[in-house]
Amino acid sequence: MSIELRDRFFALSTGHAPAEEVARYRAQVDATDTEPAATVDGLAVSWHPTARFKQVRFVDAEHIEGEARDLFARPVETMPDLAAVFADPRELSFRTFENILPLDRLFSDVPLDLELTGCEEFAKGAYTLSLGLPAPARSRLEDLDSLNLYVPPLNASSRGGERFIFHSGLLAEALTTAVRKAMPEALLDGFSHVNPVFRCNRFEPDDANFHPHLDTPYYDAARNHVSRYTVLLYLTGGEGEPALDLADGGALTAIEPFTCVVFDQRYEHEGAPYRDGRKVFLRTELIFTDTGLGHDPEIGALFGKACYWTGESVFAPELARHADAYYNRVAAAHWNGLAPASGSEPFVHKRFRGVDYVANGYDFWFAKDGGLSPTECAAITLLDYFNCKVGGAAFRSLCDSEVIEADGTDWIPAFLKGKSGESPVVPFDKSMLFPEPEQPNTDELPDCACGICSGDVLGPHFDTTRNGDVIKQYTHAQDAAKADIMPAPILMLGEEVLLDPDMFVVEGNRIHVLGKESPAPVNFAACQGGPPFPSAKTFIATAATVDAAHFLVPPILFAESGGCHHLTFDFFRNSWMVDHEQSTVSVPMIRRFDIEADLDEDWEDDVCGCYCDCECDCEEDDCVCGTDCECDCECADEKDEEDEREEEVSGS
Repeated sequence: MSIELRDRFFALSTGHAPAEEVARYRAQVDATDTEPAATVDGLAVSWHPTARFKQVRFVDAEHIEGEARDLFARPVETMPDLAAVFADPRELSFRTFENILPLDRLFSDVPLDLELTGCEEFAKGAYTLSLGLPAPARSRLEDLDSLNLYVPPLNASSRGGERFIFHSGLLAEALTTAVRKAMPEALLDGFSHVNPVFRCNRFEPDDANFHPHLDTPYYDAARNHVSRYTVLLYLTGGEGEPALDLADGGALTAIEPFTCVVFDQRYEHEGAPYRDGRKVFLRTELIFTDTGLGHDPEIGALFGKACYWTGESVFAPELARHADAYYNRVAAAHWNGLAPASGSEPFVHKRFRGVDYVANGYDFWFAKDGGLSPTECAAITLLDYFNCKVGGAAFRSLCDSEVIEADGTDWIPAFLKGKSGESPVVPFDKSMLFPEPEQPNTDELPDCACGICSGDVLGPHFDTTRNGDVIKQYTHAQDAAKADIMPAPILMLGEEVLLDPDMFVVEGNRIHVLGKESPAPVNFAACQGGPPFPSAKTFIATAATVDAAHFLVPPILFAESGGCHHLTFDFFRNSWMVDHEQSTVSVPMIRRFDIEADLDEDWEDDVCGCYCDCECDCEEDDCVCGTDCECDCECADEKDEEDEREEEVSGS
């Protein structure tokens, strides 16, 4: 049934199926549940839609680990390495809102000799040009629509049509060269390159307009890069009412195929579908180098709220309109300063395991009478903002939430008073995960790994916890796991949320969250050793699986007022985008030796080379691999004779 659900999704996505059939399919999906088949970019995914896994995404098949890789659909025949996965939208955070596809492969074997001609200014700072290009490249661009990689955008309520986002450095480089040759010199002052991230938009004649909006400028503080102009490349032509309308500027009613429009990002704009025919266009930006930009922390705060409401809109759809309004205010503020807010603003009241708090994506309030320390409040806020997984479930899905619209924040202390329970974040000594190994028993055990040849320690008497080689492997596994776990400020051990107080440093009104910059997942599992006796690695098993959450964030500010811990997390300070990573680590343990599980029934034959329990005059080096074991008893001769007979039979 899962394969049928997978295939029917893509059959129905063409949009030609009757509404009744689509409704029946959705009902079947809503009645289907399954465990995730893989994890991609931190998101648990399934190869078919279910009640939980409903958001389709496209990823490189190589990123899907495990035997389930072949079960994921390859919907694009010309790109068999592109797999479709279904994610749980409740797990999204601002790091995974968008699904950006690497599509350089589409343009790697075609000439990209692009030429922009006929530059005309139809409004101040707005230009139209015609794009000329070789037929193979033109065909590849036209084929983008037929790939059917469209996914519903998170802001679908404020816009019509569909879109997908892709990255192509090759296409961007070719456009950069064409722009340098075609655009006015005054416009190119400080011009660096065309943004290699493209949005492919599609509108049918009966789709809703893309509502009036401002494009959020691209910004890279490390390189002093900022976008100033939007680039629209229309792959199809037609007429709209109008097809593109720049508020307080010009408008375009009729557009020819492969028209390129460049306009200042200060323009609020709106687009209508074509009256007849499909409207398909690409959007990107012109990036400039500018070292003289000023910074307003309030803009970063507002952008943080917008991202937070985008994620929360999965649970409360009414928050999507607030997110869109905030994004527009941020975009306008980049050019005109931040306009003062008017009217009520949204807040969300959350309860996580008995602890109540109020948040808006930048401010987080906790009642002091609940007994939570500032570091415990900081840990909960980090889990919330980055939507970390706790016990395999997204943090936000574990919260009881309600949206509250209010003027100001004076109401919050009284609202939270008496509502906080016992802290769900438990201080934990991470060294308890790594007990010291036993001392090797050199008096009773030989130096070789197997430990069998000493006679008295034969079979079930073999003690893995005292074997030198096993202890060495255990120590190596511990060191690797410690490298990921010890720097983590927060651990998730099953359903438990564990806090390392030493990784939260309180200095004045700041909470510094310590950690490493580039965490990498570390996994250790038992592996099977070869014959005749398992290797020392065989006895290194998993004692516990720990999710280690690492954060690279600026200091967290906090204040105590009105009976509340008030934390402010300026994650986008100076337009700096912060990062976090959550990895799963296996904590090693030494497994006891089990003669039935670890040795086959003929292990004595393999090790000693004979059929009896006699003592052997074997060398230690030979004993490790179970070969060349010399035996003085009669049964050894009998075995040699039988081996010769078997060789004669096989040879004939």
